[in-house]
Amino acid sequence: MASKNVTALKEKYPEIAQEFERIITEQYDLFAGKMLDYGKGNISVGTNLETSEEVKLSLTGLWFRMNDKMNRLKNLVLLNNTPKVTTESTQDTFQDLSIYGIIAQIVQNGKWK
Repeated sequence: MASKNVTALKEKYPEIAQEFERIITEQYDLFAGKMLDYGKGNISVGTNLETSEEVKLSLTGLWFRMNDKMNRLKNLVLLNNTPKVTTESTQDTFQDLSIYGIIAQIVQNGKWK
């Protein structure tokens, strides 16, 4: 059952709500495919994420990945540079940032098991 906020959003901004749900579903599918390809070890950096140091290492790795993506966006969007790597669009970069943000929350919540 949808929350009060979700119901109100769908009523007030139906097109935005529908697009948000479409993107979330697409993101989840992309995440699932990458998880099945890479497994959980690339995020946990070979640890079991049992100690605060292991979690910090994982979150630091995620920060580096997100920082790379932010720098790509800076170059493509803010500085209007022509991309040399044409296989990763701004759309791909936004997707990666979104997924990394969710993964970081899963790690921080102790659920990356």
